[in-house]
Amino acid sequence: MIICTNKMEYPLRTQCQRVQNQMKVNSEKERVSLLFMKALVSRGSVDAVSQQMASHPQYFESFLRTQHYILHMDGPLPLPYRHYIAIMAAARHHCNYLVYLHSAQFLRMGGDPLWLQGLEAAPPRLRLLDHINKVLAHQPWMTACSHIQTLLKSGEQCWSLAELVQAVVILAHCHSLCSFVFGCESNTDLAPLSKSPNGTPPTFCPFDAANGNANVPQSLASPSEHITRRRSLDSSCDMVCLKERIQKSQEEREKREERLLQTHTLQQTDMEEEEEDVICFTDPSRFITDPDFSYQEFARREEEFRVQDYSWEDHGFSLINRLYSDIGHLLDDRFRSVTTLPSLHSPDLKRAIWNYIHCVLGIRYDDYDYGEVNQLLERDLKLYIKAVACFPDATKTSVCPLSWAPLKTLERIHVNLLVMEARLQAELLYALRAITQYMIA
Repeated sequence: MIICTNKMEYPLRTQCQRVQNQMKVNSEKERVSLLFMKALVSRGSVDAVSQQMASHPQYFESFLRTQHYILHMDGPLPLPYRHYIAIMAAARHHCNYLVYLHSAQFLRMGGDPLWLQGLEAAPPRLRLLDHINKVLAHQPWMTACSHIQTLLKSGEQCWSLAELVQAVVILAHCHSLCSFVFGCESNTDLAPLSKSPNGTPPTFCPFDAANGNANVPQSLASPSEHITRRRSLDSSCDMVCLKERIQKSQEEREKREERLLQTHTLQQTDMEEEEEDVICFTDPSRFITDPDFSYQEFARREEEFRVQDYSWEDHGFSLINRLYSDIGHLLDDRFRSVTTLPSLHSPDLKRAIWNYIHCVLGIRYDDYDYGEVNQLLERDLKLYIKAVACFPDATKTSVCPLSWAPLKTLERIHVNLLVMEARLQAELLYALRAITQYMIA
């Protein structure tokens, strides 16, 4: 028997190490291959999004389990309903990639092709979800008990509590996934770019807030006008200093979009020709109302969501697990997986990223010193995180904080995963708190 110790300075030791390392590599490759097979079953394809998530196999496996459970396993909602709800969620951010993906799945599950003509063609029960979809996507702190009551007491079109909880999980899952898709620049994997991002003027991209675009909403461009409010954590992001980039970025983006719209075609070789035609013309704007409704700066202390009063661990987990069996465990595993991923980022930095995302969405931790956010997160990184979390429909541009933030590819993927999961948890907390208020009213 040959024993390789750390003190052996012989070629044999090096050979043993190579064999051990190769075994680890082969094992990791086999695990990634298995995950790709699961992605193929769950999504119908192995796409750029799956490939990027697979750089963190443990998390990716947890993500796939959750996604497969909410879209394909037992639950109160019919399978076509689930994919249509996913279409509605992705459309709020003009995420062509997810809209087309779930349109294909919707048809495969026997969904009525006429529903893909737009939200008005969908059943009234699904249309009732439009308002809570809009609020959760852009201003989740506005989610109220009255919204839950409207859905549960709408006569013949009312939702059951179990159905609503599953619908909310799908909405939050897809909203947050939009952030990852756009943050990783994967929206052109299946579809051309949208010409007019949701909630923003045609000539404005929220990334352009960093460029000093004259069309930037006042909440982003003029922090001095909010001096009566508390000091924002974004005060260190001097967006005006990047003004000179806007003209060039706008021209390049418009040229690129024009070329993509002219040359890019959707390839669906495994679908019937009729289904392909329906999907090719599935415009995300068909599935939304009130397109001007978008994220606004959260700066009202009286409306803050305090984790000490309602947290995932103490309140949300038990409620959602009771109303939608096992989903709480799956979601909790996702949250734990993403916070324990191996990374060059320190635990303090990862916590700063998580708490900063929750902060811009109105959620505060009493036991956290928010001064650490400005100390640990560089200006460009904060700008990137906020844009991906709050304006994912506008992050698909050639010149954006993605290239400014000092991140390597794997670091960027890790940050995008943190953004996605923090946003998912934030939306769920707001929705579950409203459901709790309804139940005890």
